Amino acid sequence: MSVVQQHPSAAAFPGGESMRAMQARAVDAVRDWNERVEAEHGEDATYVMCSHGDIIKSLVADALGMHLDLFQRIHVDPCSVTAIRYTRLRPFLLRLGDTGDLDSLAPREHAVGADAAASPAGDGSADATVGGGAGAP
Repeated sequence: MSVVQQHPSAAAFPGGESMRAMQARAVDAVRDWNERVEAEHGEDATYVMCSHGDIIKSLVADALGMHLDLFQRIHVDPCSVTAIRYTRLRPFLLRLGDTGDLDSLAPREHAVGADAAASPAGDGSADATVGGGAGAP
């Protein structure tokens, strides 16, 4: 058990998959679903995936560019919402273990100028918001 906690990238369960294989499988599945949902419903589509804590934490680690050996530093509560927005260039972690108001995750009407909020940068691009954003829309 200490390997799973301290060096997860080296952990493999007897008769099962390794933690590295679990993360790769989960990331591939999410990116595949994201492409399919985007193709059918547009780039602002929102969808739900449910999973176990370690799989969610491994997806968050991937989205943040963290090595799998650091994923045990991430905490998600049961029945909480973790939201990751995948763009053409990179993912953005929008929520981690959230149990509050989730209205801001709903797709927004397309706007122009100062009201544009289709991306984290608010301009439809795959860039992050300069300065980190101001919070609620």
